[in-house]
Amino acid sequence: MAAEIHSRPQSSRPVLLSKIEGHQDAVTAALLIPKEDGSLTANEDRTIRVWLKRDSGQYWPSIYHTMASPCSAMAYHHDSRRIFVGQDNGAVMEFHVSEDFNKMNFIKTYPAHQNRVTAIIFSLATEWVISTGHDKCVSWMCTRSGNMLGRHFFSSWASCLQYDFDTQYAFVGDYSGQITLLKLEQSTCSVITTLKGHEGSIACLWWDPIQRLLFSGASDNSVIMWDIGGRKGRTLLLQGHHDRVQALCYLQLTRQLVSCSSDGGIAVWNMDVSREEAPQWLESDSCQKCEQPFFWNIKQMWDTKTLGLRQHHCRKCGQAVCGKCSSKRSSYPVMGFEFQVRVCDSCYDSIKDEDRTSLATFHEGKHNISHMSMDVARGLMVTCGTDRVVKIWDMTPVVGCSLATGFSPH
Repeated sequence: MAAEIHSRPQSSRPVLLSKIEGHQDAVTAALLIPKEDGSLTANEDRTIRVWLKRDSGQYWPSIYHTMASPCSAMAYHHDSRRIFVGQDNGAVMEFHVSEDFNKMNFIKTYPAHQNRVTAIIFSLATEWVISTGHDKCVSWMCTRSGNMLGRHFFSSWASCLQYDFDTQYAFVGDYSGQITLLKLEQSTCSVITTLKGHEGSIACLWWDPIQRLLFSGASDNSVIMWDIGGRKGRTLLLQGHHDRVQALCYLQLTRQLVSCSSDGGIAVWNMDVSREEAPQWLESDSCQKCEQPFFWNIKQMWDTKTLGLRQHHCRKCGQAVCGKCSSKRSSYPVMGFEFQVRVCDSCYDSIKDEDRTSLATFHEGKHNISHMSMDVARGLMVTCGTDRVVKIWDMTPVVGCSLATGFSPH
């Protein structure tokens, strides 16, 4: 069912501690139980399972509960031991788990959505369960009464959710590539702003309430950091993944961002450095270096009797350039480009060797990762995906042992 891999030797990469197997379908969510050698999993095979580590070193399910519909999202509040499970049929179900994690009692069902639930957050202070779904809406319901308090609809599937517990701001990512910032009230909400920068659907969000930074990962393989607290609209682009970015976690203590992609890539980004914003791409009818016309500039082609060229953009300066004037490739980590991208010839000459030093480390999870969660206090990470396998990792060799005295997120 599950196997202990090996002990924790110090290295510069994540250490695989355990593999939990036995699910009959994709694992949609896996969470570590704080202060326990245990994990919660929600699965497309319609089961919720609580896995506890036995004396043998193996993980075995202490709770195995079958639902009416595939489980698509999960939230767990450890202090009250309440579990909220979103389903493919749009319902959110609440359970209470016993102190020894051997029994789980059903509390109530919330008719939150008309289609698949994609994300859930529970706020104890307001007694709200907030969720997003494929019915293109975010809903918030009262956990005391079970009543719907409010809904807000979008033009696309709502795919992910983050929430600021102090201000009651909700961040909702959708399949159009847009992030909407909402202020939730008891029975209504107001749109504060929308964030546009990704070229693909938003797959995951992470909100850091201390530095007031929002991180988003998308199907365009990139991560964007939005400086919400700075109020200057500052954004940083991070490109190092080769597949859809599915999960994020920002470690405020060490100023590091952990991101996971569907091809199993695990990246740890150093955010404790001075980074540059990627420039806006400029538009021009001719190359801004050699002034040769682009192929749609019919007048200049006719006047100069030349064939039009294809337009490209330098990733460092943003200028519109032709292929001849941007024949070089370079990494530029300070701007978030961890692999080689197109730069114009003059920018290439300005990049020094030390400018190409990586500001991230990349690791191979060796399985599909569709969801990731971290126990920051213990430096542990759990990953899961469509390969039906759950993996538990020791991240302290990568992110630093100081996490052992760190903090636990909401």
